[in-house]
Amino acid sequence: MSESPSSSQQQPAVGADRPPALLVNNIEVIYDHVILVLKGVSLEVPEGGIVALLGANGAGKTTTLKAISNLLGAERGDVTKGSIEFSGERVDRMTPNDLVRRGVIQVMEGRHCFEHLTIEENLLTGSYTRSDGRAAILNDLDMVYGYFPQLKERRNAQAGYTSGGEQQMCVIGRALMSRPKMILLDEPSMGLAPQLVEGIFETVKRLNEEEGVSFLLAEQNTDMALKYAKYGYILENGRVVLDGAAAALRQNEDVKEFYLGISASGRKSYRDTKHYKRRKRWLA
Repeated sequence: MSESPSSSQQQPAVGADRPPALLVNNIEVIYDHVILVLKGVSLEVPEGGIVALLGANGAGKTTTLKAISNLLGAERGDVTKGSIEFSGERVDRMTPNDLVRRGVIQVMEGRHCFEHLTIEENLLTGSYTRSDGRAAILNDLDMVYGYFPQLKERRNAQAGYTSGGEQQMCVIGRALMSRPKMILLDEPSMGLAPQLVEGIFETVKRLNEEEGVSFLLAEQNTDMALKYAKYGYILENGRVVLDGAAAALRQNEDVKEFYLGISASGRKSYRDTKHYKRRKRWLA
């Protein structure tokens, strides 16, 4: 194989100049005490970084995020090996509520708004863990509206009757109301038109740069994720099979062919690439 990003068997220096905010070390996840889903997954997110977690549907991206946010218990899943640290503190045995209070929150796949509440009521539910007073909460509500002006226009609309794009903005805004240090963002592009996806990712970039929020993005839209992330990990069947700087992954021939549909001879169709596993040299 030609020169490529580092193997997942080595712990990569995602941000050598910054300590890792999140450190996932060789975790194994089992559902129902028998189904092995994650097999030795390791990754890190630096302070103030944007890291992409990539792979096809069923690769283990959502399970990885739920392992970090401690939401596996509701689905009879458990982290049986390894460890998860945030800001140098072991967090994999904390409750989800405790983790949110420490600054880590997950935005679930599928835009889970409270459909019977208004947009503004949905946003305010994100502040339930805070104890810094109404004035601070209203100040952050204005901050959310600054990033998502469309939500301000629709603040009194019932969330269940808003568009998919508005609901995605709402759940990200609701996460921001908890004053997070890190957001675990699961499939933000799912079901959205390309121009809306671009807008969501641009806002993620602004939040990272202006508010200092770190992001771990689980995405099937590899091209978009690598455009905005600094570093990426590719999951296959519950394992990290490739990782590296986002720019290097975008130029990697295997990634271009298997995930972007582009080969050295140009863009390829799904028919041409669906048997790619025969050529996955990184699994050798």
